[in-house]
Amino acid sequence: MARSTSKMLASVTALVLVLAACGREDSQGGGQTGAEIGSGPATGTITVWAMGAEGEKLPALAKEFEDANPGVDVQVTAIPWDSAHNKFTSAITAGQAPDAAMVGSTWMGEFAGMGALDPTPSSIDKGAFFEGAQKTTEVDGTSFGIPWYVETRLLYYRKDLARTAGFETPPRDWAGVKEMAKALQAKAGAKWGIGLQPGGTGSWQSLLPFAWSNGAELTKDDGKAYNFDSPEMKETLEYYGSFFSEGIADKEAPAQPTTEPDFASGRVPMFISGPWMMSAVEKVGGEGFKDKYDVMPMPTKKTSSSFVGGSNFVVFKESENRDSAWKFVRWLADAKTQVKWYQSSTDLPSVKSAWQDPALTADTKLATFGKQLDTAQSPPTFPTWEQAITALDTEVEKVARSGSDAAAALKAAQASADSIGTGK
Repeated sequence: MARSTSKMLASVTALVLVLAACGREDSQGGGQTGAEIGSGPATGTITVWAMGAEGEKLPALAKEFEDANPGVDVQVTAIPWDSAHNKFTSAITAGQAPDAAMVGSTWMGEFAGMGALDPTPSSIDKGAFFEGAQKTTEVDGTSFGIPWYVETRLLYYRKDLARTAGFETPPRDWAGVKEMAKALQAKAGAKWGIGLQPGGTGSWQSLLPFAWSNGAELTKDDGKAYNFDSPEMKETLEYYGSFFSEGIADKEAPAQPTTEPDFASGRVPMFISGPWMMSAVEKVGGEGFKDKYDVMPMPTKKTSSSFVGGSNFVVFKESENRDSAWKFVRWLADAKTQVKWYQSSTDLPSVKSAWQDPALTADTKLATFGKQLDTAQSPPTFPTWEQAITALDTEVEKVARSGSDAAAALKAAQASADSIGTGK
């Protein structure tokens, strides 16, 4: 998921106003589709930007696209995550954006609002993707680009210690998870039954899977406003806060917890995270540790849901080689390409059919992540999302660390969100 600061977002808001004043075409609209992709091979030069490890690994994958399209040259530029947002907004304003790029899912609303993105052609099958992932590409009913890779969060737990605590199979609902967490403390020697983030930056990513599993909706008024103080959110925050008030989770936990060693030692035998943590805990746990733990879906209240993150791939409206750029993006969404990308990067496929490949089905833990993706959800694509969510993080911290009233905390978060607005 993209990381951007409130300062960056404020700059983007200013840029949107400037672009609107200049009369730049609004790309949002309802249900638009882009011009169709040509039938011939890709040709010419395609400039592509990608961030972090993906930017470093993508050239090798792009070489296969070039081999299949001898007349095309894919030029990939790797960009550090911490400078990417400003680089994109500056390039968009100057009319110097690349042909195509990897874009963090929380940036979609901003960039579409700037009139920078080309709508997805109808020939790209949106139904091929996990629904929650596909929604991260949509702004006001129009899809821009594809969900390139995804991630979601599950509950990691020490199944050996759970057996000691009397649980042969993992619990499936809210009450059962709390019961097992308490039993891990009382019977299996755990210091804390579960590791949860006690507020602060990014804590919404731990809270919202519980909220979605409780049927919470993050928007109201037909998707035109934030909805942080609903009864479902109140019940969720009370449940989340109870782990801290009852001494099951550490209310003094640091912003950067020692998750892997605590999990390997059994000090904190349960936590929420994504698929990247499998290799991390196995490295710390040593030989045989992979058999001592497992992952389970987010516990059910009304359903079981989780957060879907990852990155999208877009084509910019001012691309000088739009047709070939879309051919490259379409190729990235091919199931076989998605499996190859997973094998080189460990980024999970966004295309559902790719999960039938033996490279993914052979790992039962990985298959559980795939199952959770069927119901995983994403935040709204409001340009102000990361500004608005900062207030919720702050209020979650008050509940977790100080025992503040959940209803009052959410009322404050809602008031802040209302003052910020959706940016539309």
